[in-house]
Amino acid sequence: MDKLRQLRRAKDAMDRDWADPGLDLDAVAAHAGYSRYHFLRAFKEAYGETPGQYLTHRRIERAEELLRSADLTVTEICHLVGFSSLGTFSAKFKSRTGLSPTEYRTAHVGRGASLIPGCYALLWAGGFPGRSATSEKRGPDQPAYRGGQEQPPSVRRSRRAEP
Repeated sequence: MDKLRQLRRAKDAMDRDWADPGLDLDAVAAHAGYSRYHFLRAFKEAYGETPGQYLTHRRIERAEELLRSADLTVTEICHLVGFSSLGTFSAKFKSRTGLSPTEYRTAHVGRGASLIPGCYALLWAGGFPGRSATSEKRGPDQPAYRGGQEQPPSVRRSRRAEP
């Protein structure tokens, strides 16, 4: 397999798995069949930037899209695009775009379609792995209803707040 084809395989892996915070240089280099240092030099020679810079640019591009189109907090977007630190995300975003994520959203929202509700965007993106709002509130082994059974409609209605 020639050198450029091997590098393309690694670049495709970064394009496919850009949101995975565990994607690191060793994993990407393995897709190309190179050692990490040889891969780093070869990738920079072929594409003009390091694999880390390329991956950061891909993540920032996705964050720009989410800031323009989804009603999510900056922190939620930060985690969805693969950053584990809000500070790092904000600094990288500002160095790439010249604006903080909040300033970017303010400047670009309202120029097209309305924002996608955050719940739909999170559902589409797979949400946050291992977290469930309901399991955090009641615990994973507790039933959703008292006594393990659903309450009759008359009981549910009587507990609603009157308008």
